[in-house]
Amino acid sequence: MISSRRFRFVECLCFVFCAGLLQAEEVQKPKFRTDADGPYSAVELKKLAGKDKAEVLQWFQLVDGEFPPEGSAHAISGELIYVDHLERRFHIRTDRNDSQDRGAWDLPLDAVMLPYGSIYYHGAPAALQDIPLGTHLHGLFYWRAPDDTTPPAASSGNRKTPEINFRRCFLIEDDFTHDAKQKQLWKVESVDLSTKKLVAVPERDRKATGKPHIFDLLTSTRVLKGSGFADLKSIEPGQTVALNLTWGTLYGPGRVVEMWLDEPSRLLATAQQLERHRNHVRDRGLAGWIDAVDDEAQIVTITFFGGVDPQLFDELTLLPPEVPATPLTKVVAAVAGPRGSIAVARDSLMTYDPVNDRKGGPVLDIVKVPVQPGSSGVQIRVRCDLLLEGFRPRRIVRFYPATWKVVALPREEQYFGRE
Repeated sequence: MISSRRFRFVECLCFVFCAGLLQAEEVQKPKFRTDADGPYSAVELKKLAGKDKAEVLQWFQLVDGEFPPEGSAHAISGELIYVDHLERRFHIRTDRNDSQDRGAWDLPLDAVMLPYGSIYYHGAPAALQDIPLGTHLHGLFYWRAPDDTTPPAASSGNRKTPEINFRRCFLIEDDFTHDAKQKQLWKVESVDLSTKKLVAVPERDRKATGKPHIFDLLTSTRVLKGSGFADLKSIEPGQTVALNLTWGTLYGPGRVVEMWLDEPSRLLATAQQLERHRNHVRDRGLAGWIDAVDDEAQIVTITFFGGVDPQLFDELTLLPPEVPATPLTKVVAAVAGPRGSIAVARDSLMTYDPVNDRKGGPVLDIVKVPVQPGSSGVQIRVRCDLLLEGFRPRRIVRFYPATWKVVALPREEQYFGRE
């Protein structure tokens, strides 16, 4: 038999072990609401209306100048119905779901991209103007800023979508990208061109992951195969395809606007979008925010935002052509190595007059920092020949490596003169 003393010792060990587990679980559980907690139904929202805020687990509120924690955003999907690409603002008609009352169906959400928010299209980074209106999107959003008094989108009348407060967008991506990230494709079960119906099953690693979906085809559906176009007659049962949709949840899963029948066509779509992205960033600079400014040494430290092709960061190390020394630049010109210039930007990432409003010099360091949601994990230190007023911690800037040709952007993309 076990002695009472030994039994108490074992009991204490169990108590300490269990307490440690409970404490670890408590530490790991976020102190904010997440999508893992499930959506609030209309009935739940009515019950919560009378409760004190302290009694209800709240969604994470962004902190200015800080990247958000992993898993703190709220997922919302819908169709792109309005774009202001200059201010990186857009509307989506939110998808229908079981948490909505019927009267809240198909209402718009007016959202704005965060400075470190990412956009993806066809499996590659993108700009908002790359995505056609009508594209079905998947997004991650955060609660509106405390001082945000933006009224509901005009097309909503007096009704409001339940998602109306999630105005700050961290990520948007099309179906093509969303499915590719999950390594999901669609296996065609049947196609009926007389009724324009496509039956397909989602699968991953050649295994079905859900039930068959019935999609609508259009006479205008863009079908791609290999390095060119195909027609609806090229769609056959057994094919593994990728899709982009419109009218999602209005009349079933949605209408197919784009379909890729094989891997070469999907790779080509991604490669083309990737080059479009690279050209866009080279013309406008790498976006980030200032972490620190050493006024005496005139050194600016910048952390770049994520959602950018990593190859562009490799170009930070390229050596520029020889820089002639002048009385103003003779100190910084003496430092060998990569160089670049910094332009002040707004939260929308729009610059003022980047051809003339840039200051910079040698890049002293290019280091890796911990990767966080919204951050690229790439940080640089630049010694400037002159510090501008906008070079302050947590201000948004764009950086141009000296090997990038800085051209005057179209007038509408320059904020100079609008202050």
